[in-house]
Amino acid sequence: MPLGQGRATIVAQDTAALKGNAGLDFAALMAPLAPFEPRPHLAVAVSGGGDSMALALLAHDWATERGGRITALTVDHALRPEAAAEAAQVAAWCRGRGIAHVILTRSGTAPANGIQAFARAARYALLEDWCRDHVVLHLLLAHQSEDQAETMVMRAASGSGVDGLAGMASVVERGTARLLRPLLNVSRARLQEYLVARGQAWIEDPSNRNPAFTRVRIRDELAQATPGLSHAERAAMARQYGAERAWREAAVAQWLARFVMLDPAGFAVIDPRAFAGPAALGPKAFGAVLATISGRPYPPRTERIGRLYQELAGDLPQGRTLGGCLVLRRGEKNFICREPSAVAAPLPLTPGQEVWWDGRFRVALDPAAPDGLLLGALGDDAPMIARELARAKEWGKSAALRLPAVVRATLPALRDAKGVVAVPSLGYFKCCRKETETAACRVEFGPIRSLTGAGFTIV
Repeated sequence: MPLGQGRATIVAQDTAALKGNAGLDFAALMAPLAPFEPRPHLAVAVSGGGDSMALALLAHDWATERGGRITALTVDHALRPEAAAEAAQVAAWCRGRGIAHVILTRSGTAPANGIQAFARAARYALLEDWCRDHVVLHLLLAHQSEDQAETMVMRAASGSGVDGLAGMASVVERGTARLLRPLLNVSRARLQEYLVARGQAWIEDPSNRNPAFTRVRIRDELAQATPGLSHAERAAMARQYGAERAWREAAVAQWLARFVMLDPAGFAVIDPRAFAGPAALGPKAFGAVLATISGRPYPPRTERIGRLYQELAGDLPQGRTLGGCLVLRRGEKNFICREPSAVAAPLPLTPGQEVWWDGRFRVALDPAAPDGLLLGALGDDAPMIARELARAKEWGKSAALRLPAVVRATLPALRDAKGVVAVPSLGYFKCCRKETETAACRVEFGPIRSLTGAGFTIV
């Protein structure tokens, strides 16, 4: 499936064509992103484009001066027939510079629509998994000032709210690594000048010229807009919005710590006093809860969150669904649960395998467990399991039975050909199914998006 149109082109220029000093003070760009270990090992995402090739060279010099090293990571999305050859070309360039290089290849099918969003998600997953497996703490990304300006416009057009105008963060703390964007204040032209000065060619991806993609259309509109804000001016606006966003996120974190209780069974309870607080903070904090419980990286649209938040501030006689969550009121408490109909489909789980299920739970199956187990939501079997637990003397007053019924239905369960084998979150494997070998399985609530996170950072 082609991601762009036509073949990629390699851009190479004579260093004599360079005018002026193309030196970049990369140490100054990296300083606000500290701390780093004494001999840092950095991973650098390198597509082969001008921005990422410049970043690889800059980061290599920076790390070498500190007794460290980098590993360049190139993702082959397997969406264009030329992609493998382009990745090989990047590997050859890196090898010539003494830079370690790894090609990460995506496998599996691709959707017919939303291909850029799909490719982005697959790319980040491969990059972060490599960092986790190799214990690399920092992953550098080559987004620059034009990318920041385009992101700002795209988010404004999509109705992402004032926070969207802050664009991309300079630092994103993930469970696997710190994602760092040291070039957000550097222009594409400046980076290309640097490459010319270093005598380094780069690849022009045809997807960057394909008007079928929203970002490409916005890039063309920004280039043709006269009069209007320059990329640098838009990037400066993003920094200003970013500073305001950082302040708001700190206030939201205080709101969440005061009013929200997260349960390891994967639901949240919001204190009704929360809705008497500042109206500017409440909807944003509520959106963070929805994203965490749904197992998704982003909350729903701002206006939809605001409408439901207003309902919660008043009467909520019936449940509401939003963003993969079910919102219920029980007495004076507001429960935010996973929407049963939105839970991930069942998948086979092999002994020794560890998966991130439904974007919410880390599930690891013991290597000695039997074959043929299926991991999925407890679903319609939840009432039967509750009755069996209630009949077991040691579980007669179990806290698990006090969970809302809708929560029990969305918990991860293991099944074999006869039915439910284990529901680790309920301790079910300890008391039932004597005729079947039960599986030693570890389940931990670990959503894609933490409730508060490290906060938005832009420099």
